[in-house]
Amino acid sequence: MTTRRPNFLFLITDQHRADHVGFGGNAVIQTPHLDRLAARGTVFERAFVANPICMPNRATMMTGRMPSSHRTRFNGVSLDWRANTFVRRLRQAGYRTTHIGKSHLQTMCISRERILELVDFTLAEEALLPAAEDGWDELEDYRRYRDGDVPSIDDFYGFERASFAVLHGDQVSGHYNVWLEQRGVDWRKIQGPHNALDRYHGWIQIYQTAVPTELYPSTYIGDATIAEIEAAKADGRPFFIHASWPDPHHPFTPPGEYWRMYDPASMPLPSSFTDPHHDSMPHYKAMIAQRGVQTFSSVDGWAPTAAQLRHAMAAEYGNISLIDDNVGRILQALECNGLADDTIVIFTSDHGDMFGDHGVMLKFAMHYQGCLKVPLVIARPGQPSKRTRALAGSIDLAQTILELAGIDGFHGMQGCSLVPILDDSTATVRDAVYIEEDEKVDLTFAGVPTRMRTLVTNEGRLTLYKGHTHGELFAADDTDEMRNIFSKAEGCTLRERMTEQLVHAMMTHSDETPRPRYNA
Repeated sequence: MTTRRPNFLFLITDQHRADHVGFGGNAVIQTPHLDRLAARGTVFERAFVANPICMPNRATMMTGRMPSSHRTRFNGVSLDWRANTFVRRLRQAGYRTTHIGKSHLQTMCISRERILELVDFTLAEEALLPAAEDGWDELEDYRRYRDGDVPSIDDFYGFERASFAVLHGDQVSGHYNVWLEQRGVDWRKIQGPHNALDRYHGWIQIYQTAVPTELYPSTYIGDATIAEIEAAKADGRPFFIHASWPDPHHPFTPPGEYWRMYDPASMPLPSSFTDPHHDSMPHYKAMIAQRGVQTFSSVDGWAPTAAQLRHAMAAEYGNISLIDDNVGRILQALECNGLADDTIVIFTSDHGDMFGDHGVMLKFAMHYQGCLKVPLVIARPGQPSKRTRALAGSIDLAQTILELAGIDGFHGMQGCSLVPILDDSTATVRDAVYIEEDEKVDLTFAGVPTRMRTLVTNEGRLTLYKGHTHGELFAADDTDEMRNIFSKAEGCTLRERMTEQLVHAMMTHSDETPRPRYNA
């Protein structure tokens, strides 16, 4: 007698802090459906990313490998088409594998020409290997969908079908645009700030979209996921559904009633908002010196005023509540189709957002907990509800899913299965989480492109910067990370111990993949 493998529903949001959900301790935001999911699953209170940027960490979740190993080190470099993923393993084992929404395993809006200006690929080992089909890395380019060029997809890193929601807020393209057109809607007349019904004039990234709630990208992902659940039931194979929302990543563009669902005046400021940054790295000092002005691109970190932050938070909370309502519809669809008792549900995000912590917001070259920590719930049917303080990483999800499915991993995986913690909340599978960040440009005034390496342990958080002799060290009891003891006498012993641990973590996560050999 054979035992049927479990189904998987993997729910993921974009740029979503660990504490911007009710079950994360937030008393203001309304996320009743996610809270109910958390109440029947295992909540990982200390889940950290492998990299706090979209593409690198999403590729890590798919491969179970660090960015320095899978080589999607920063946004703009697509994951190697030949990379092994846990989804490929699932499909090989007979799973029906479907992606819906934001993938960002490939570049969405940075052209190949621009990447070649920024990165020298002439020494890349791929030059020695068979080339992929031309255009392999342009499946998520938002421009092609708006031009009516919709590719046929039957394999996307192991997904046998993929429907994309490319970009963010109400500016989403991809198959979502096709979905709108099938409903007789001209996206040009409702999307973007030029069509906004209302706006906050303090920051261009905050406005009420003209897209109705029933046509907003978050609703599209809800509808498409429900349809896929019904199709998967009819198929009969075990399934893996990856439902990925582009929100609550900025721009913050909630539709309809979600625009005024939260009052900006009622949004509480983080306790570290007024951090003077006396012992901080130079880029933080530069940001707070120009508070209220976003001096770089629309995605780089900056220092908002209290009013700007409160308006952003109110709009972001509206987007999250809309996602939550769609999560509720999806979970109800599992119940109605008789699949809830056979389906493991996972909820997480690709990375966080500073959102006012230490007086700054967004991401890039910021390894405070606001960017590094993400919500993580794994709800396995029949398991008791529990919370754990055990360290966990995004890199661990691939091996966890494969073990839950009863499928072997593959060479080069670098994570740890979290199944022992699902079985026993007092268990631990790692004593540290290793985090990387590499950028194309100098964001920290180091004189070289930004490179950061971080270690999080039960003792604290250590971050080293290439090109800087100064760094960051915060003890575990400094929960708001307000006292940087990196260069202080009191931190000397801890810094020495954690630096040694960091070196060992870097060795442990070095790529050991064999390469082709050629005759000399």
